[in-house]
Amino acid sequence: MESQRWLPLEANPDFLKQLGLLPTWQFGDVYGLDPDLLSMVPRPVCSVLLLFPVTEKYESYRLGEEEKIKSLGQEVRSEVYFMKQTISNACGTIGLIHAVANNQDRLEFGPGSALKKFLSESRSLSPEKKAKFLEEDESIRVTHESSAQEGQTEAPSIDEKVDLHFIAFVNVGGKLYELDGRKPFPIAHGTTTEDTFLENAAEVCKKFIARDPDELRFTVVALSKV
Repeated sequence: MESQRWLPLEANPDFLKQLGLLPTWQFGDVYGLDPDLLSMVPRPVCSVLLLFPVTEKYESYRLGEEEKIKSLGQEVRSEVYFMKQTISNACGTIGLIHAVANNQDRLEFGPGSALKKFLSESRSLSPEKKAKFLEEDESIRVTHESSAQEGQTEAPSIDEKVDLHFIAFVNVGGKLYELDGRKPFPIAHGTTTEDTFLENAAEVCKKFIARDPDELRFTVVALSKV
């Protein structure tokens, strides 16, 4: 059976609102990763999303990273909410789910929130079963499609191959995690704090950029308290 395919999603700020998240925290652009530009980002920040090009260099690095972690192991806290991506072009939605799911103690949801319901019902599932649960969640799919069509640029065809990918960075229990549904597990990037989280996530983003110095298609957004 062919996997589902959704329209590619831009970083549309209305998407979370449509899913029932109250606007006490909002995504905003990060205009650069040097200290002066990071200082302009409202604090506190509870999650960072990175949009980057999936290139041959990146894929080579990803496979090597995966093998290294499988060989050496890593410590991942049990409370990290992580899901696999099985739907083509759903990385934007999955990045947002990762950002919100790992900050539910801070974020506020309106009554009848489709996202809150999804998170509550999927919390105890495996990463693979969370992915299947999303495939079957009609309310999130419809909201994704609507938001993708309302983006600032014309939405690509649903069959068009998109080589840009969203991932999320979160702080869970004082550890910085990279959450990417294309990977088999979260990636632990060391310790962090609420005060240093943005800077620590920015350092990891810099490594993505350094691996592809000829690429310009990188975007960083931060989920900040308004």
